Order: sequence, then structure tokens, then C-alpha cells
Amino acid sequence: MKTALTRRALLERCAVFGGLTLAIPTTLLSVSEAWGAAEKRKATPPCELGPFYKRSAPVQSSLRTAADPGMPLNVTGGVYSVNGEALLDAKVEVWQTDIFGHYDIDGYKFRAVMKPSEKGTYSFDSVMPGHYPQRVCQHIHYLVAAPGHKPLVTQLYFATDPVFEGDPEKNYTRDPLITSRELVRPVIIKGDPKDMLAAVNFDCVLEKV
Repeated sequence: MKTALTRRALLERCAVFGGLTLAIPTTLLSVSEAWGAAEKRKATPPCELGPFYKRSAPVQSSLRTAADPGMPLNVTGGVYSVNGEALLDAKVEVWQTDIFGHYDIDGYKFRAVMKPSEKGTYSFDSVMPGHYPQRVCQHIHYLVAAPGHKPLVTQLYFATDPVFEGDPEKNYTRDPLITSRELVRPVIIKGDPKDMLAAVNFDCVLEKV
């Protein structure tokens, strides 16, 4: 009966029998980690599209201006397949409310379309969205598409939302539209008290068609 080798065991065996030569000073562990960089990922849980989606949003990475009230927010992430490959030809659409919980349905305020960088990453600047009457939690909508993959419709939520009372693990179900705890992301506050910025990371992982 054959036993499947782990990645590191396979590397060690290749090194012992001359099938692997390290051209630069390194270790088998670091090579193993690099090989694992494209390992499989879990698909991002979906969430409903919502009634305020608009086509033809502008291509931009800054959704806010200096005059916009609210906590400045920077969202970063990557777009990947479930096999761990960066999807460079993806399109990322985001839209959200302003601090007062209002969507711009006449124009394109707080709406954007982005393309991943050459590393498959994306980033945009905005403000922390507000609550609006029809929803419980603060959130940002996502629609992500890439050739050969199923479109991802989902939403980003924030662990600092007062609705969770400091315990999103326990209280995320207070919003019935949150389909998974994975969509509630940690928020890191950066800067000094006069110039604070909220930072969130949100990777989008798409399933193949």
C-alpha cells in the first residue's frame, strides 16, 4: 500500500537523491513554505446582492474625499481561486453607504470598480459605512468576477460594529443576512488620535466553473 508523501517529506527525499538543488542559501522549510504559497483556499462565503447595486461604477481606488465625514477606512486584500492562484484578470466591484447609512442611488458616491495588481491584490480608501434602517450591521458589498470562475457576491462586515457588543463570535447572527462568521473581519486602528485610520483585510476566493 502506497503512502502519500507530505510536501516537506517529498522535498527531503528529492534533496537526498539529488533531485533538488538549492542554488541560493536557504532551508528545506523555506522552500516548502514557498511551494505551499499556492495551496488550496476555502471559497469566500456568499451573501446577497442587495437592492442598491448599480452598473458602470467608476474605476477608482479612493471612494472618499477629505471632506467626507466618518472614520477613514482602508481595505486591502487579494483575489484568488480555490487552488490559491492569484486571479489577475478579475474585476472587483464594491459599494457601501456613507457614515449616515445612505446609499447614493443617483450617482456613484462610495462605489468603485477595481482590477487586481500584478500580485493579485487590491486596495481602496473609504470611510466606515453607517447603519441604515433595513439592515442590522455595517457592511460593504462585493461583486467579484473572473473568467472561468463563478461570480462571487458577498459582503464585508466589521468586528468593531457596536451590534456585536465586542463579541462577533457570539453575536454575528444578530444580522440574519450574515451567512458566515468568516465575513466579519478584524479592524486595526492606525495613526495618532488626531489622524486615525481603520484598516481591514478581506481576501476574495472564487470557485471554478
